Amino acid sequence: MPVDSDRSHGCDTATVLLCGAYLLDRSQPYPLLGDLPAIVHLRAGGGRYSALRAAVDLLADELAAPGAGSRAVVSSLLDTLLLYLLRAYITDQVGQVAVGGWSTARYDPQIAAALRAIHNDPGRRWTVEELGQQAGLSRAAFARRFTGVVGQPPLTYLTRWRMTTAAGLLLRSDAPLSAVARRIGYASQFAFAHAFKRVYGVAPGAYRRRWPSSAVAAPQ
Repeated sequence: MPVDSDRSHGCDTATVLLCGAYLLDRSQPYPLLGDLPAIVHLRAGGGRYSALRAAVDLLADELAAPGAGSRAVVSSLLDTLLLYLLRAYITDQVGQVAVGGWSTARYDPQIAAALRAIHNDPGRRWTVEELGQQAGLSRAAFARRFTGVVGQPPLTYLTRWRMTTAAGLLLRSDAPLSAVARRIGYASQFAFAHAFKRVYGVAPGAYRRRWPSSAVAAPQ
């Protein structure tokens, strides 16, 4: 909604605030969100962020003149807007000194290859050597590079990503715990429950009951 209009210096522009919120497990933020500062400021001008501007315009049009299915359209546009905001921020950060973490690791070709392998098949019994092969590096060189770029050793990241996947399955499906365990590479439901509790602080069943189905959560 328009909240301010500054004409003190001949300007005829309005400041518009759009507020929204996502429900997250704040104790274990998603890796990308864990890398973000408290405030992300994207500077306008110079024709930058054309896709982001287009999403804002579409949202403004829909809010100004709602039509059939408007609620679904607005919800989708808000998700799109958030993704474009994050993409713009990450793109701006690439190449800057002292920037690291999950977001910039995705732009390291070798580490990104290993991350894709983990994300695409978290249930596989990956070894550091196998992940190094995905990255085209020796075991030792890969372990050093991955830890330096991502901020944690490869197998630590693998375990946490498995828990990420498990948390999503627990919240978005009614699959039994044994099926969730198998999906992420645990033959034993007990071993899965122990690993999950070590990361999230509660057993998988309790976690499922604690959060509504709309929640999104993941360990960093």
